[in-house]
Amino acid sequence: MIAQAIFNGLIAGAMIGLGAIGITLTYSILRFANFAHGELISWGAYATLGVSTGLAAHFAPLAAPLGPFSFGWSLPLGLVVSMALTGLLALIVDVLLFGRLRSRGGAVIILVIAGFGAALTLRSLLEFLFTTKPAYFTEALQIAMKIGFGARATPDQLLSLGVSALLVLAVHVLLTYTAIGRAMRAVSENQQLAALAGVDVRQTIRVVWLLGAALAAVAGVMAGLLVQIRPHMGHDLLLPLFAAAILGGIGSVPGAMLAGLIVGLAESLSVQLIGAEWRAAVAFVILVGVLLLRPQGLFGRPA
Repeated sequence: MIAQAIFNGLIAGAMIGLGAIGITLTYSILRFANFAHGELISWGAYATLGVSTGLAAHFAPLAAPLGPFSFGWSLPLGLVVSMALTGLLALIVDVLLFGRLRSRGGAVIILVIAGFGAALTLRSLLEFLFTTKPAYFTEALQIAMKIGFGARATPDQLLSLGVSALLVLAVHVLLTYTAIGRAMRAVSENQQLAALAGVDVRQTIRVVWLLGAALAAVAGVMAGLLVQIRPHMGHDLLLPLFAAAILGGIGSVPGAMLAGLIVGLAESLSVQLIGAEWRAAVAFVILVGVLLLRPQGLFGRPA
């Protein structure tokens, strides 16, 4: 039972970690907590659902399951389109809302409140378009396989873990070894100094929005594939996302993923050991504990 709870926690933690990467990058560069990030997860899931359903309806072979998985090519193709669409949505929100506030020298608290407003608007729009009825990428049933120590996993779950690991590695390489990655790190240190050094700050900010939104879309598809799709799915993940981003250390991609795994494991084990009613409180306890004991997080630097 404990082994199964640990594996379930790793699955949930990988999803939380991907979402937390977007939050930690946004905060490290724009210096505000974007509470609308959770809605990007929901929009990414629904955009993938819409595109994959359309592809499967018009091209029947794309709906045939891929090997042991519960979905066909329509889902990964839909995800690629959804990552672009979710990134475009994040850019639109920034142009219409956050960018205007930054250009006017808006205080951080104004940006935070604006984020709350954007989240409510995006969530309400999802409910208007798709209702609150849960949706699913597929109705196929999978038989969990034994993976050792008494734990079981479906092929979809194992794929989700693998994809998460590859994406974290790719983002780490992007930030460490590419020009745009160096620009992002420079802007996170000091926007004004980076601009004087020739860094295109506006372009860097756009890349951050696109990258964070694309990863949010992947997290949304993982949540929808392994559980279900709901307009409130991103909102429900918001507290664990911020707990992971702060625990990992603002600006640290590996830290966000590791912290996401820690939060996921803590939530899963709390269900097993003390009851499901305490699951929602675990992320809050972790968040408060980190802020009190180590505000810079596991991999962050002291202020």
